[in-house]
Amino acid sequence: MSFKSTVLVLLFGLLSTFATAQNLVITQVHVVSMENEKILTNQNVLVKNGKIQSILPTTSTLSSEWQSAPCIDGKGSFVFPGLAEFHAHLPVSTDGSTQLQEESMWLYLANGVVRIRSMLGHSSHLELRERINSGKLMGPRIVISGPSFSATTVTDPQQAADRVREQKQAGYDHLKIHPGLTLEEMTAIAKTAKQEQIPFGGHVPLEVGIRNALQSGFKSVEHIDGYMEGLLPASLTIDPTTSGPFNLNLASQVDWSKLPELIQLTLAQGSYLAPTLTLFDRYFGYIPADTFRVAPEMKYLPGPLIQQWVNTKKQLERAGMLDKEKVAPYLSFRRKLFLELHCAGITMLMASDSPQVFNVPGFSIHHEIALMSEAGMSNLEILKTGSIVPAKYMGTESSWGQVKEGFDADFVLVENNPLLDLKTLQKPVGVVIRGQWIGREELQNQLDRIEKNHLRN
Repeated sequence: MSFKSTVLVLLFGLLSTFATAQNLVITQVHVVSMENEKILTNQNVLVKNGKIQSILPTTSTLSSEWQSAPCIDGKGSFVFPGLAEFHAHLPVSTDGSTQLQEESMWLYLANGVVRIRSMLGHSSHLELRERINSGKLMGPRIVISGPSFSATTVTDPQQAADRVREQKQAGYDHLKIHPGLTLEEMTAIAKTAKQEQIPFGGHVPLEVGIRNALQSGFKSVEHIDGYMEGLLPASLTIDPTTSGPFNLNLASQVDWSKLPELIQLTLAQGSYLAPTLTLFDRYFGYIPADTFRVAPEMKYLPGPLIQQWVNTKKQLERAGMLDKEKVAPYLSFRRKLFLELHCAGITMLMASDSPQVFNVPGFSIHHEIALMSEAGMSNLEILKTGSIVPAKYMGTESSWGQVKEGFDADFVLVENNPLLDLKTLQKPVGVVIRGQWIGREELQNQLDRIEKNHLRN
């Protein structure tokens, strides 16, 4: 098939303005739609006004409108919906500088992440979202939680309920729960959140417990928090001063016979889990901090932040909390728990907790994917956790999460079939976000620019 237009990579690489491209044709691609396991081979994807207008075989004749549209030659690459990082922590802008926020947006895009759920909100994130949605800044689409509900921010049930209404009115999409809440405070938050129709989730406060958290309406349980505590003997009193981070020293006392009850309760409530396996592997794992300090992707973040992470982990190392004989059983427990919950039908969200200790935005999602695979999840199921599942979580599964006609034109091109090769996700051929093409060269240019911003002496 011949086209009047040529490949306009340079045009779309010039990202001085970010207005949505009106028409765009991606040719000669294989489509991993995620609607089912089938791959549509030898297709053209037609994009109009930020939506997927049509997906047609390359043998189809295009109308004059599309023959004159900008055209990207996919050269046999595979198109999939892109990834959603559903436990991110956007940098906070308190001094007027938005550099780290803007850099994070490119770090996500360069790794094929087209949506994020930020799980520790700040008013500057609302401004960031507006800049992205208005086309002033390039970046993934963002779902933003408000500032957390915790022992330091909640004083009583009435004040907690008032904060829920305030965050809804301010424009936040989600509520974040942190430790320290009483059961009465959590009940007030849950009741008001349902009235205001805003989802909530996060950590499971110890006084609340996993059973009450699920019954209260936790839409997502972050880090699979609370489940281990729910499997411990009822007679056991947890002493935070000796139990270790996330009570990892208590893993040997887990009673697996209690798991079926928790599984049934989770399924009945329809709650989702954000496992963040890489957080525990890197932050609370036994691999030394100095090993992660020199990981290639650390060059994209400020040196003082990396040093802060090193100091945080080394403090635990010096205290003997991360000795292999202590940590290895806990990591093994978490992976077994993850797989048991997944195989039981509990829905998992792709989440890596970035940027957190040694988890760099975008790059960390590939560490998460590798760990999910090692734990026993199939490639198809892993891809679902970052596409169809988060779309369903937000109640917007009819508009994104698949490469399908009428859906948002947010998708990623990779060299190989991701259903067979997950590593191909690590270096996109290109990204289409809001109907606009960003090629590999431009993505690399942005990475190079960010690296230069943080050169170490």
